[in-house]
Amino acid sequence: MRDAVKTLKRLQSQVGQNVMKQWRIGGVAKQTGLTVETLRYYEKLGLLSPPARTAQGYRLYDKWHLGELAFIRHCRALDMSLDDIASLQQAQRNPADDCRRIDHLLSKHLEAVHARILALQSLEMQLRALSLQCDARGRSIRECGILRALKND
Repeated sequence: MRDAVKTLKRLQSQVGQNVMKQWRIGGVAKQTGLTVETLRYYEKLGLLSPPARTAQGYRLYDKWHLGELAFIRHCRALDMSLDDIASLQQAQRNPADDCRRIDHLLSKHLEAVHARILALQSLEMQLRALSLQCDARGRSIRECGILRALKND
């Protein structure tokens, strides 16, 4: 009889888990690769919906939250700012609105990325020029052309 009761409880537990899987903050952090602090920060900013709480105050996240976090992570991988992500999330809440503001947001982001690429290309040219100052064949640090060039600039 005890085995039957244990089996029944285990099955009830599994059914409940499959219906609405929930995770505490550490589990979500592990699944997403984000830190607990980042999850709390996203919640504080309103980027992540407030999760349910247990009687003890622990946060309980569900698949909806994982979807929100996937969206945020994808945007962050595209180097979008948290403000831009908030704007995109706001736009998603109004699906009938015109999408021109999303296109404008992305265009501005592309412009910023292009400006950074130009700055990085300029940096690369400066580093290559600096590298040409090196004739490392048995010279001492005192004779280092790179250090001399850095002191003179």
